[in-house]
Amino acid sequence: MLATLCTLITALTCVSGVTVVTQKPPVVTVEKGETVTMDCNLGRVTGSSCCWYKQSPGGVPQFILHNHHSWGSPNYGSGFSSPKFTSNHQSQTDYQLIINNVQEGDSAVYYCHTWDNSASENVSQ
Repeated sequence: MLATLCTLITALTCVSGVTVVTQKPPVVTVEKGETVTMDCNLGRVTGSSCCWYKQSPGGVPQFILHNHHSWGSPNYGSGFSSPKFTSNHQSQTDYQLIINNVQEGDSAVYYCHTWDNSASENVSQ
């Protein structure tokens, strides 16, 4: 059974025009039981944290986790935990969401989100 995991395709720019959060890949198709990794780049929002959300078809976005480059581990939302969902970072602006042992119920749109202190704006992708 294939599960399709999606991220938004277009980049969202905040009011100031300088903050762009991008995700890749836009669509991921994996076999049941596999591991999938999604990348999020926070653009010019250095030193900020990254949140991940899951929106199942016909549902509302659910908070998965909140991660910061200085933390030892992320903070999880209700119903989400490690080792199923994990997150890491390559820098202060590059984060990953990792979903282990993908199941049919994981098929959804996944969003990354951050707060831009300089613009006082929420920025999502």
